[in-house]
Amino acid sequence: MTELDALWEQRFGAGVSAPGVDSPDPEETEIPETTRLLLQHRTHRQFRPDPIPDATLQTILGCGFSAPSKSDLQQASAVVIDDAELRNRIADLIPAMPWIRDCAAFVILLADGYRIEQICEQRGKPFANDNLDNFLAAVSDASLVLQNCIVAAEAHGLGCCPISVIRDHMAAVGDLLDLPERVIPLAGLCLGYPVREGFVSMRLPLEVTVHRNTYDAGALAAGLAAYDVARDARFSIPEDRQKRQGDYGIATFYGWTEDKARQMSKQERGDVGDYARGHGFSLV
Repeated sequence: MTELDALWEQRFGAGVSAPGVDSPDPEETEIPETTRLLLQHRTHRQFRPDPIPDATLQTILGCGFSAPSKSDLQQASAVVIDDAELRNRIADLIPAMPWIRDCAAFVILLADGYRIEQICEQRGKPFANDNLDNFLAAVSDASLVLQNCIVAAEAHGLGCCPISVIRDHMAAVGDLLDLPERVIPLAGLCLGYPVREGFVSMRLPLEVTVHRNTYDAGALAAGLAAYDVARDARFSIPEDRQKRQGDYGIATFYGWTEDKARQMSKQERGDVGDYARGHGFSLV
């Protein structure tokens, strides 16, 4: 088994073949370090107390903001939370995630539509793109910055945990950060040196997620069923972690699809659109 085969199996499950390598002897082929890094990605929630050198954090942020940007509009920003009192106030909003308080560095990624609007005003031009597409562009820019930061941090030996739950508290976080109109908190990012290696979360096979020329859901049901079984064999969700037991009881077999169906059966963050509109985005 080649290194790529091993990484592929770890990510997508036993018996899933890695793509062929363009070499007459794949056993001798060294895969690119970035490929290795991405296939080994894992989330960390426990960190050593060691601080991250300022130069390292700046390098990670520089890599983050080297990400692609829609039309070079660069509608992303970040706030590094290095004030202990402010970090504690944010952590107090999300007590179920103590790693926000404990990680070596905490950064909040922002979808930033303020800056480009100000540029139009400064240059005496109308801002004619207050619409849903421009909002999506800002969110995409911030998402790409977030992903680049994660890859760069892992290349420096750090572990990361993105915090989408920030969006449960958009108004409170926005007030704490004094965010102007058209700037919204997208996600937090915990950074630190991990206590342990962590585990690789198995992903849906590419046969389910990648299509050729047209969207083909013909094999979706079978693919999801096989994924449920393979993922459960790797890690079986304990009974006490089954979601919404009061509504749905205890499942004999509780796979990924049951977990996600239960999660999505109740509305989450239904106020995000209201917050965005109230914060300067029209979303039309």
